[in-house]
Amino acid sequence: MHHTSVDPPRQCAVRDQLHRAHRRMYRGDRPGSAARVLNRFAERIFTAGVLSPSHAMTLEVTGRRTGRPVTLPIAVAHHDGERYLVSMLGPDAGWVRNVAAARGRAALHRRGREAIQLTEVAAEDRAPILRRYLAVAPGARPHFPIDRRAPLTEFERVAPRYPVFRIDPAR
Repeated sequence: MHHTSVDPPRQCAVRDQLHRAHRRMYRGDRPGSAARVLNRFAERIFTAGVLSPSHAMTLEVTGRRTGRPVTLPIAVAHHDGERYLVSMLGPDAGWVRNVAAARGRAALHRRGREAIQLTEVAAEDRAPILRRYLAVAPGARPHFPIDRRAPLTEFERVAPRYPVFRIDPAR
């Protein structure tokens, strides 16, 4: 049996089409209706901890305006023995502003609930974490202006645009 594979130019074209579609779902760095539907589905899968990778979880944080819990699917990046969350949409993402209003108090869900404290990482320390994040979060790649295999210096250049939070147990 002869195995054929997709040639690299075709792979790049398909990847570029998927990236454009993903960016369209997040016009203005806000999830549109299609993204919201897909996120709700992902939240259920990630929270249950089935049919999803171990780094896929659901973040719960208190809404700054409503005071009600807000949830969203996220990817946790592990680096140097620590766990991190990254905002693929930058500092104006709703969850980032909610975390600031909640003074870092939040919860992760995956086969249970874990109360956590999020602490923002200084921009100069984010580069290796961002690179690790893009390795585990393919859905975030369209929102970054660099390739996941770029040199660390490229990640250092964009690091101020992408908030990173270290995950610690709740205090």
